[in-house]
Amino acid sequence: MKKILVTGGAGFLGSHLCQRLLKNNNHILCLDNYYSSSKKNIINLLDFKNFEIIRHDVTFPLYVEVDEIYNLACPASPIHYQKDPVQTMKVNVLGAVNMLGLAKRTKAKIFQASTSEIYGDPKISPQHEKYWGNVNPIGIRSCYDEGKRAAETLFFDYNHQYKTKIKVARIFNTYGPNMAKDDGRVVSNFIVQCLNNKPITIYGDGRQTRSFCYVSDLINGIIKLMGTSNNILGPINLGNTEEYTIKEIASIIKDLTNSRSKIIFKKLPMDDPTHRKPDINLAKKILKWEPSVNLKEGLIETIKYFEKLI
Repeated sequence: MKKILVTGGAGFLGSHLCQRLLKNNNHILCLDNYYSSSKKNIINLLDFKNFEIIRHDVTFPLYVEVDEIYNLACPASPIHYQKDPVQTMKVNVLGAVNMLGLAKRTKAKIFQASTSEIYGDPKISPQHEKYWGNVNPIGIRSCYDEGKRAAETLFFDYNHQYKTKIKVARIFNTYGPNMAKDDGRVVSNFIVQCLNNKPITIYGDGRQTRSFCYVSDLINGIIKLMGTSNNILGPINLGNTEEYTIKEIASIIKDLTNSRSKIIFKKLPMDDPTHRKPDINLAKKILKWEPSVNLKEGLIETIKYFEKLI
């Protein structure tokens, strides 16, 4: 039985990861400070004897004994990470330093949940791992974008200097149960608005594109990457290659919820990417991974979750 630390374990992705790792007969230390997450996401895991909760902020050192670390701690929605940009940068940089230090001391393998925001507002589509991106270093999204870029640098420097066993995945837009209803992300926003028959808010003209990966597919990819040999470090893109405009997503969700909502348009926020689509050829080749849940199937399950929540 491996002893595995999951930082951000009560968050959207972290809670799903904890559940999957428990099914694989591991002892899980779920770490979270509940800044943008909820204990409700892990309430169904509390009866497991091999599941522990640690309330802790990753910007401070942690002293535990572990075999593996999954570093997911960081608010991922613009509403949350822009609310306290200094703390967001600290979580990304100091969190990486502290978790890498723990991995170095315990000789644990460590996974970093990086992001497609690494690419900023990309000039190429789809985005492949060798693309360096187009990121504004002083914009309203910089605390998250540049924080994640700095974290990647730290991970690779620890590997080069200390031979720390690292795995880095760049996660593209993901959706599914356990999303917060007020996190401002596209899928959750549209579903909540439609279920309440309130106006569907689209920022910009709705022609900007996104690719949405269902959470179970993403967790499969993360675990597959963590299980690879030590010479495979990443970064590796994980996401769905089916590309939709924001306006198309709104129409699909409206139809699936039988909503009376009308679409309204508002000003596009600064540095909001116009295109977001992953090149996952590396994941296909190395991990033998690609998404299997199509958008409609995933949205139906996500809508069911929000119907119960609301």
